[in-house]
Amino acid sequence: MLRLFSPVRLLIAGLLVAAVALALWVFPTESYIFLPNRAHPVAPLVEVAGGKDPRTGGIYYVDVLVRKATLVERLFPGLREGATVVPAEQVRPPGVSEDERRQEELQEMQMSQRVAAAVALRELGYKVDAKPIGARIEFVDAESPASGKLLAGDTVTRAGGKLVTGPAGLRGAIRESGTARDVPLVVKRGDKEIEVSVRPKLGAQGTPMIGVIVSQAADIKLPVDVEIDTDGVGGPSAGLAFALDLLEELGRDVDHGNRIAVTGALDLDGTVGEIGGVKQKTIGVERAGIKVFLVPAGDNAAEARRYADGIRIVPVTSFQQALRMLATLPEARQD
Repeated sequence: MLRLFSPVRLLIAGLLVAAVALALWVFPTESYIFLPNRAHPVAPLVEVAGGKDPRTGGIYYVDVLVRKATLVERLFPGLREGATVVPAEQVRPPGVSEDERRQEELQEMQMSQRVAAAVALRELGYKVDAKPIGARIEFVDAESPASGKLLAGDTVTRAGGKLVTGPAGLRGAIRESGTARDVPLVVKRGDKEIEVSVRPKLGAQGTPMIGVIVSQAADIKLPVDVEIDTDGVGGPSAGLAFALDLLEELGRDVDHGNRIAVTGALDLDGTVGEIGGVKQKTIGVERAGIKVFLVPAGDNAAEARRYADGIRIVPVTSFQQALRMLATLPEARQD
């Protein structure tokens, strides 16, 4: 009589189970996972002529770890604290490779740095030569009105028949249109100019939206050399943090000795724009032990409050408002 569970069979079965488990944990799917990352100080990344790193406090930026999800992570995202799993089209447009996506993000980061430097230097009285070009599409929600019509990398130059010089112009046209009619858009896509129409819908805050995250597109010449090395981190969401840190390094007491976490895209006119990954960024601020977090007003601030644990969420709509809010902070106690 044959034994059903001989040592050899048990060994083979064990190896098969181990192989399946390894595949579930290691091999990537087409979905992406967003994970929290600890907030980082901005000052060590910035080199500006005449600038000095703050001795205490400092401005901190928060990034999100983005990679392809394994099968286990896609099925059970709650296994990792603060994780969000999203379909590939929310991160990488159809036809765009992973390398092309990373290059797009790095270009977005470079532009956000130059915009931040322009805004900060203007605040300090420098003359900055900056020509706005339009509103660059950074992200399109796959479930939104813009899905299938706009792509990451597009630049909107006209909306509702009006010239768009930056994200604020696009947002204004969307609000003016409301949800009863389409917004006609003129879009630069690569070397081509196309026209699309998008019907806005009401967002979580009751304002019309089309489901995109945008940043400033511009041609900028700086009067002072500014170098910011983010070591491969991409995207536009650290613009406000860069601008505030530049003021601090060039002699303006912005943080009053406090550690301040900051997120928000920045337009040339100082408008603070919404960003993605708020859940993960708020958790990253908590992990760094920071108690004040500046966040774009509206949906971003509302989401941050849902995940804030002992963190003061400060919603801001502009660079100037951020400076006013920070001016109300008491001096940090030095032990």
